[in-house]
Amino acid sequence: MRIFVTGATGFVGSAVVQELLGAGHQVLGLVRSEEAAQALTAGAEAHRGSLNDLDSLRRGAEAADGVIHCAFIHDFTQYAAAAQADRRAIEVIGAALAGSNRPFIATSGFASLTQSGELMTEEDTRNPNVPAMRQSEDAALALVNQGVRAMVVRLAASVHDAGDHGFVPTLINIAREKGEAAYIGDGRNRWPAVHRLDAARLYRLALEQGVAGARYHGVADEGITLHDLAAVIGRHLQVPVVSKLPEEAAAHFGWMSAFVGLDLAASSALTQQRLGWHPTHTTLLADLEQGDYFAR
Repeated sequence: MRIFVTGATGFVGSAVVQELLGAGHQVLGLVRSEEAAQALTAGAEAHRGSLNDLDSLRRGAEAADGVIHCAFIHDFTQYAAAAQADRRAIEVIGAALAGSNRPFIATSGFASLTQSGELMTEEDTRNPNVPAMRQSEDAALALVNQGVRAMVVRLAASVHDAGDHGFVPTLINIAREKGEAAYIGDGRNRWPAVHRLDAARLYRLALEQGVAGARYHGVADEGITLHDLAAVIGRHLQVPVVSKLPEEAAAHFGWMSAFVGLDLAASSALTQQRLGWHPTHTTLLADLEQGDYFAR
């Protein structure tokens, strides 16, 4: 199949492109610049545009047998605007695919699901009492009624590997700056994690085998406590590991305070059963112990 991939040169998207090419698919990768086009994985075709260039998204989707949407504007100081841009992109791509039953995979997360203290599963839906952190899930699954084989991959809070620039590197940078590795309260809240190469394989399997309306979980580590994560960071940076009161979180973590206290533990058992996907790469804590995350 010829697959249009947004975020094709990003941390996750570049791994998805490599996975698709390795499985014999053709890839049309969305790139914003000539520099990005040069960074695109060899063998993929560059398609110039961006999430805010809706015409480029429409043309990319029309030229493809399926779409994997990995791109997101990672500006957490303007998160609402980024979420709106994501939703508009999904709606435009969906309109281009309408009536074709072509596959479309959007990317989501776990922050807006009901946090019950139990492992979140693929059957769990958004908590109506919690404002949506991202609108991708609702927007994508609404396309099923328009004749699109739309699905959602919920990615773990930490997608890790060399080149990671997400939540965990941010925690490391905060600890380095503040001189202490912190967690909130007792630190027993948990984050799931997945290696990006395992995540990339999940996108491919969902593309090839997934069913319309499905939610799949990109989760290998079901839940690493923030206390344990802070302990590893503190040991490698040789700084104290400390607890912060909830009212101290914003001053210490900045924009990350909205995420650090969340309990996002999740299972991928149904995903593994339904798609035959089984994570095989290193765990997050083992990845951290290798030391690359702490190199300046």
